Amino acid sequence: MSSFLCIGHQGAPGYAPENTLASFEKAIDLGVDGVELDIFIVDGDLVVIHDYRLERLTTGTGLVEEKTFDEIRSLEVKGGGKIPLLTEVLDLVNRRTNVNIEIKSECTAPLVANVINEYVRKHSWKYEQFQVSSFNHYELKTIKALVPEIKTGALIFGVPIGWAKFAAELNVYSINISIEFVNEELIEDAHRRGIKVFVFTVNFPDDIQRMIDLGVDGVFTDYPDRVIEIRSNANVIQESDI
Repeated sequence: MSSFLCIGHQGAPGYAPENTLASFEKAIDLGVDGVELDIFIVDGDLVVIHDYRLERLTTGTGLVEEKTFDEIRSLEVKGGGKIPLLTEVLDLVNRRTNVNIEIKSECTAPLVANVINEYVRKHSWKYEQFQVSSFNHYELKTIKALVPEIKTGALIFGVPIGWAKFAAELNVYSINISIEFVNEELIEDAHRRGIKVFVFTVNFPDDIQRMIDLGVDGVFTDYPDRVIEIRSNANVIQESDI
């Protein structure tokens, strides 16, 4: 049997507003192997939101990083809830599942490393319960230099020259690739190099089954229950290892 992880993309936004505490709680209730979230720096704090602008997701306007912390906290997420802090999400999760932290802004890795170190030292988390991912691969290099124990994931939206060679040079744990570009050659090359392949964002049943058939190591999904149901009917197992 091979493993196939179900990672709640921004929690379970098929059922609750993305990147809210309600969304993460729903994902855990559905039985995910991990949750993924997105972070920006605002006034020295790490806030959990996907877009660099506020309009799509909240009652606010403008750039996330140009707001004060108080301005961010005064906003409502469309559909209900507030924009949480990374620490608030970790407190909610409370080691019940693993957490993939996607860095969205530059010069964020040191703050993320500090938070992870604090939760390992003071709140009984383990480094293997975290992964840090980013499209900004410089941030991944920085966090590995600061805390080598942290697993990193290289986000990509395209097919790289040399397949998984870039990921091996980055010393990442995984390639996290868009479903539009994943293919057998990349998966096979990554696995030969000991690198996992996770795919985003996989929501439709036929796509979920296709990812299982391709042999990827897991998917990010807005509908964790769909992945868990299809996985349970296939010859795959789960592992608490993202």
